Amino acid sequence: MQTSEEGVQQTELKSSPSNPFRNPQQLQQLQQQSIYPPNYQSASIDSTGVGDHKGSENFLSSWGNFKSWMIRWRGSRRLVLVIVAIALLLDNMLLTVVVPIIPEFIYDIRHPDAPLSSFPKYPPPMTTPADSDALGLDYTTSGYDNASWYAEREERHKELVDETAEIGVMFASKAFVQLLSNPFVGPLTHKIGYSIPMFAGFVIMFLSTLIFAFGRTYPVLFIARALQGIGSSCSSVSGMGMLADRYTDDKERGNAMGFALGGLALGVLIGPPFGGFMYEFVGKTAPFLVLSFLALGDGMLQLFMLQPSVAHSESEAPSLKALIMDPYILIAAGAITFANMGIAMLEPSLPIWMMDHMDASRWEQGVTFLPASISYLIGTNLFGPLGHRIGRWRAALIGLVIIGACLIAIPSATSMYHLILPNAGLGFAIGMVDSCMMPELGYLVDIRHSAVYGSVYALGDVAFCLGFAIGPALSGTLVKNIGFEWMMFGIGILCFVYAPLLLFLKAPPTKEEKKVGDDDGYTNNAIDLCDENSNKTKENNNIAAENLFTKL
Repeated sequence: MQTSEEGVQQTELKSSPSNPFRNPQQLQQLQQQSIYPPNYQSASIDSTGVGDHKGSENFLSSWGNFKSWMIRWRGSRRLVLVIVAIALLLDNMLLTVVVPIIPEFIYDIRHPDAPLSSFPKYPPPMTTPADSDALGLDYTTSGYDNASWYAEREERHKELVDETAEIGVMFASKAFVQLLSNPFVGPLTHKIGYSIPMFAGFVIMFLSTLIFAFGRTYPVLFIARALQGIGSSCSSVSGMGMLADRYTDDKERGNAMGFALGGLALGVLIGPPFGGFMYEFVGKTAPFLVLSFLALGDGMLQLFMLQPSVAHSESEAPSLKALIMDPYILIAAGAITFANMGIAMLEPSLPIWMMDHMDASRWEQGVTFLPASISYLIGTNLFGPLGHRIGRWRAALIGLVIIGACLIAIPSATSMYHLILPNAGLGFAIGMVDSCMMPELGYLVDIRHSAVYGSVYALGDVAFCLGFAIGPALSGTLVKNIGFEWMMFGIGILCFVYAPLLLFLKAPPTKEEKKVGDDDGYTNNAIDLCDENSNKTKENNNIAAENLFTKL
């Protein structure tokens, strides 16, 4: 029961102008300023309750700030660029991390009693009869061990050459499946947008990585590699189309795609040495588990920031048939194919050739691709903006010539150090071609068709996959029949032959010029038809006049 004095005090408090409960707007303002908590109703709050409330208030405030940051960045094209670059990075890390792992792993599971690492690099020393007597050794046994070493080495050489074909088919399966998926993914992006196929690519790549981690037989690893092709098709086609849609200016688009291809280059750069090091010192499962966790992080970033949803496009997309029939698009796509075919042939064959000719260890097989990866990273970031200045056709032409020269020079190497310069030149030149021809495809669609990019980048990815499908698939057969040296020489000559075709991309005609040309053709035909009708009319008039004169 309250006393009269307490009632008077409460009445004075309620009627006081400074009391926040008197003015609801003032109370709301003070609550927003965190002077009064939202549940400020009781005067008896213990210290523990105040601390819990402040902690929950800080948590809610942090979550609100994070949520507002996400909403602000969702419409940013820079964030889209970062997400696409990360997706390409992880995709190509998984693409190349298997290069130093799979060849030796397949050999070891087929020879569990005599793995490749157990074979001695050098033959046992030859001993004379006097040395054998002094050391208490059997001279005939020592000679037999030396002879058996060379016999086992020759047998190992034949098995490795035969294995090159199988490894090549496994590596090519990813590109073949991606090749078949691209014609479906491209039109699909026009119907439902880019974000859903992009997220689907993450899910498929995550599953493929886990299968690689725990697979122990050739068929299981083959399925994992082929499954990766579907995920790569979704990620690369959607990613490039998303960038072309967000960056409408040709120069900015070239810079953005150069940065995204830099993510691709970084994946190619990190993959082989990372895989070789982890396989050598940790085990076969470890690198794939690390990649699966990184892929999971990229998927969460896409889920929160891109928020995959259906988005319809209003403009009419050019058909794949119209793009394939465009000779200028075919020339740009062909440059991507021939530029990447050489490095694709090297992936399954170079590690085995190094094991056979240089007795290279696991980490050496992975490190040998490091110069190509670093120079590719430099080339893509340098020629994204530079290609727009000097002409993308010119940069790609020079790049193909450099690729041919480097491929011819690789077989002359006698140690791992001799491969540094040709591999570095090869990676730099491939970066020149890729960073110039990818934005060139978007530019050609803009000026010759309509500004819808899913199908054209599906075609560009088909060209990329064609190089990585034909290269590994043929490398094993070519190495077995004509040898590693002649295979490199042949693909180098093909690059030299194709390079002059890029001159046609110097000034491609626009769709307005095509239309004017067609209209001129129709106009000329109409004029010729009118002249022909006029001549016939004159002839008929002359005949009629002659008949009339005869009658008279």
